[in-house]
Amino acid sequence: MGPGPGAARGCIPSPRRPHHLPQHTLIRKDFTMRRHLTAPRATALAAGTAALLAGTVSASTAAGDSRPGERSEQRPAATAGAVAGQDRGAATARVKGSARIHFTLRPQDTIRFTIDATSVPYSTPRPGVRTGLPTDARGTLRYSHYIPELGKTGWAVAEVDCLSTGGKTATVTAVIKKTNVERVGKRVGISFQQGENGAPSRAGFSWGIANADGGTDSDGELGGTGTCQAPAPFAPAIEGGYRVTHAEVPPIPTTRP
Repeated sequence: MGPGPGAARGCIPSPRRPHHLPQHTLIRKDFTMRRHLTAPRATALAAGTAALLAGTVSASTAAGDSRPGERSEQRPAATAGAVAGQDRGAATARVKGSARIHFTLRPQDTIRFTIDATSVPYSTPRPGVRTGLPTDARGTLRYSHYIPELGKTGWAVAEVDCLSTGGKTATVTAVIKKTNVERVGKRVGISFQQGENGAPSRAGFSWGIANADGGTDSDGELGGTGTCQAPAPFAPAIEGGYRVTHAEVPPIPTTRP
């Protein structure tokens, strides 16, 4: 949102919408890589794993032994299930809030993001992914950027299409529907972090410091943003904040459309 290198051209750079790589393509590539694992290497890996496990068990047993009359200070490690269950999250992921943020590259500007997004897993079928994605979501993103030396405010309203969460951080993408400076149909990526223990909430936007696909098109416009792709929340809120509700990635549905 900050003009940065593109300040002379307007409030916000406008990269074109990208061509997305279907999810099934990534899965097939990974499967091909796994299939090329040679038998000798697989045997070596298996032997190494067995040795590692044996060494771990021996070390644990030795560390847990106590001399007669002494009480062991060793505490049992948490089970994998207990660790995994510590942050199972809610049934539905969500991020909501509104804040004015401080952007280091444009500290004099007034920049605000307002978000209300909820996950709706596997609700949007896509080419090659008939079930949709576990990060499918709906909601509305609004943002504005006032540049004092121009006396103008750029704004946009976008429809959320993806949401992923991890702890108190959320990554969102949305497709612009209304705007006075952007291109309708462009996807933008934004991340949010809920402030805790006196720390402010934070936000990070794809066009502020990053070029998602690393290139430009024939018109010299920056590359686009894929679903749920955004930089880390680098900009602290100086007014307002966000609330993130985490939910684990849901399994693929057993019935397909």
